[in-house]
Amino acid sequence: MLKIRSEILSVLALALIWAGLMGGLAPAPAQAEGWTYNKAAFARFLKSMRNRAIRRGVSRGVVDAAFRNLRPDPEVLNLANFQPEFKLTAWAYLDKTVSDVRIANGKKNYAAQRKLLDALEARYGVPKRYIVAIWGLESRYGQRKGDIPVIQALATLGFTGKRKRFGRSQLIAALKILQRRDISLSKFTGSWAGAMGHTQFIPTTYNAYAVDWTGDGTRDIWNSVPDALASTARYLKVSGWRKGAPWGEEVKIPRNFNTRRAGIKKRKPRRVSEWIRLGVRPFGGGSFRAKKRGAWLILPSGRRGPAFLVYRNFRAIMRYNNSVKYALAVSHLGDRIIGRPDFRGKWPRTGTPLMLAGRKELQIYLTKLGLYSGEIDGAVGRETEKAIRKFQRAKGLKPDAYPSVELLNRLKSGA
Repeated sequence: MLKIRSEILSVLALALIWAGLMGGLAPAPAQAEGWTYNKAAFARFLKSMRNRAIRRGVSRGVVDAAFRNLRPDPEVLNLANFQPEFKLTAWAYLDKTVSDVRIANGKKNYAAQRKLLDALEARYGVPKRYIVAIWGLESRYGQRKGDIPVIQALATLGFTGKRKRFGRSQLIAALKILQRRDISLSKFTGSWAGAMGHTQFIPTTYNAYAVDWTGDGTRDIWNSVPDALASTARYLKVSGWRKGAPWGEEVKIPRNFNTRRAGIKKRKPRRVSEWIRLGVRPFGGGSFRAKKRGAWLILPSGRRGPAFLVYRNFRAIMRYNNSVKYALAVSHLGDRIIGRPDFRGKWPRTGTPLMLAGRKELQIYLTKLGLYSGEIDGAVGRETEKAIRKFQRAKGLKPDAYPSVELLNRLKSGA
């Protein structure tokens, strides 16, 4: 939000494998920026992972066949450094993921798979539109399931970069998939992160929750739409999906609202009744239906953009991909597939928003100018907003307290 069959190799074959790893039987891939491939170090890493996999019950034959002539893929590292959930603004991400084409194709697949989806909703309690939405976001309804060899991707991540722990645990899980002969090595492909099939399960999630809906003895999320969608529905259920409850709703916040109260990472949600006391209201007027329900307030683009109260089902979607933007896209795409309208709040499409490091820098410059005396934590709350407005008024700017790149540049020149 985060997816072999072989005979025991002879001693001679093993020697050839490790000679290949050390001596380079395959052409060297292009280097990722800032990284140099060390053949000896990668061979040591694979030997360590081989021993670990065997201790976890994977046969030597399976491991050795999977690791034969294996090289790290620098393109995996390049892709890992650009994840749209973390690089794009909320509105740019939604423009990309909840496009007119994806909505239209979602409606077609929703209709085409209606009988299956009805059965899945009855079994797992997850509305069919959100099952289809995840399918749409993860692989464009099966059009882009990924063609990177899973073992190569996970070995690359486990060997170097910021995701070593993830890569190593997923590599062991992937070898177990091959051990069970769920799929052959030649067809074992997925994304740069090892996510696989129609709905992009990572190997540990596949091992724990994938479903053989067709009853043919194989949990085939690569080729079987029923198996893939059933696996997704089951995973949402075990992730805490509450039958009959919404994911959230668009709301309005008062002008002087303390935005530090917003955020999905807060351990406990506030009751809707408490949000009402703080001035939060449904966007279209009226009243909230369940005032005792726990909810988090999210502001995907800050005070200037749409605001949402989200419930536990939204958190269940985030188990799939731990990103507010992703969960919002799944929720919104699912609703648009059944004909519900677009969000009514307007996105602040002018001004480039700051990421966490930039917001901290903003606070540092506000402090240098004597406008801010709080903690340098990158959280734009009431005191930071007050300081921004002071600076904006002094410079004749609109006092909207929006922490943009352009504002930071003005602050730097002012300091």
